[in-house]
Amino acid sequence: MSDILRLEHVNKHFGGLHVSNDLTFSIKTGQVTGLIGPNGAGKTTLMNIISGIYIQDSGQVIFDGKDISQIPPYTRARMGIGRTFQAPRFLQRSNIRDNLLIGSDLSEQKSFTKSFFTRQNMTFEEELNRYMKVAGFDIDLENDITSLTYGQQKLLEIVRSLLSHPRMILVDEPAAGLNNAEIENAMALINIAAKENGIGVLLIEHSMDMIMNICKEIVVINFGKVIATGTPEEISSNEEVITAYLGKDADD
Repeated sequence: MSDILRLEHVNKHFGGLHVSNDLTFSIKTGQVTGLIGPNGAGKTTLMNIISGIYIQDSGQVIFDGKDISQIPPYTRARMGIGRTFQAPRFLQRSNIRDNLLIGSDLSEQKSFTKSFFTRQNMTFEEELNRYMKVAGFDIDLENDITSLTYGQQKLLEIVRSLLSHPRMILVDEPAAGLNNAEIENAMALINIAAKENGIGVLLIEHSMDMIMNICKEIVVINFGKVIATGTPEEISSNEEVITAYLGKDADD
């Protein structure tokens, strides 16, 4: 399994605050990697660096073997870096279908005709229906986007990202504000992304049940610095993680 993304000694300051401190780790294709740490550890800042919203002060962001450290966000999106946000972002005066169509033609190598078909030679409508079924949706796509609940909008962001045919997706707290059924649907979509579509997924999530059940590898950061990487089993028994992330003594 090859690396789709690698961070090399990434640093980012905001004034005197060091939010990314010599960060080095990689994301593999076809695998979900969890990114966890206390509030304020620098997780969302790191996603902003990867997607190009922020430019690191030093270090490199390597995507598919290419240094993209100075490339703007829209170019990174066309190269295949997808993104969801803590708070869903949609065109508020448009219907559901139009919001989904936004992400359907991002891959830079595709013509309009080619973009109408997926890698599995499904049409856009067939692929859309598949993802909507997995997400548990039974809705009229002509309805206004504001007709959806918060949980539905968060699921729809994942669907929209998948429709862009990314090579990597940054998923920021998908379980926040979702009920148990919606969380299961979010996990199903993420599993399709990694296991069936071969997408590398970087997942920020405070729900440790989701992290432990869906991630093959976990990266733990604290004060902008990587303090541990490993499998869920290794991370759950790591004393430094227990102390820093769970906020208790390792001997308790």
